[in-house]
Amino acid sequence: MRSDGGPVSAPRGGAEDASPAELSLTDALHELEAAEHEGRPPVAGTTSNVLTALVVLALGVAALLGSFALGVGSPGDPDTGTWPLLVSAVLVVLGVALLVAVRRTHDAERFSRAGGLVLAGLATMVAFVAVLEVIGFEIPAALLTFVWLRFLGHEGWRTSIVTSVGVVVAFYVVFVGLLSVPIPHLF
Repeated sequence: MRSDGGPVSAPRGGAEDASPAELSLTDALHELEAAEHEGRPPVAGTTSNVLTALVVLALGVAALLGSFALGVGSPGDPDTGTWPLLVSAVLVVLGVALLVAVRRTHDAERFSRAGGLVLAGLATMVAFVAVLEVIGFEIPAALLTFVWLRFLGHEGWRTSIVTSVGVVVAFYVVFVGLLSVPIPHLF
């Protein structure tokens, strides 16, 4: 009780002790932002942003050199390397843009264990392309789909097997049966 006979109010500890009606707009926005970022990896720093930009730039330059090795032709008579040249030029421009904006980028995520899943997906895709010409697309496509679903996506065994077979059958029907696309196949 106060000296004037009224009840003593409890001290206010902050936004977490306040009722939703008593929160200021700023407090509500901070709570919303904290809830949004819960469970997300930390933000990448300047070093990660620079490394990412340099990788994109290096990939673009390597693809640019490769496209010239294929032969780019002319605008009136394009050659094999024309499209790779255009794509690699875009990669070079994007790499430079990333380097310019490296200190202003705050929405990139720091490299974490989840990045390993991306690398595993890329490695399995490279393996798929490597064996496609040798044994056709059916077995590699089924294995690729199965690995991505079961091990990278953590789906159940039944879902992974059924979906893998279904994807290969659908691709076979559409691309080999209906469209007669000349891709290597077993059957």
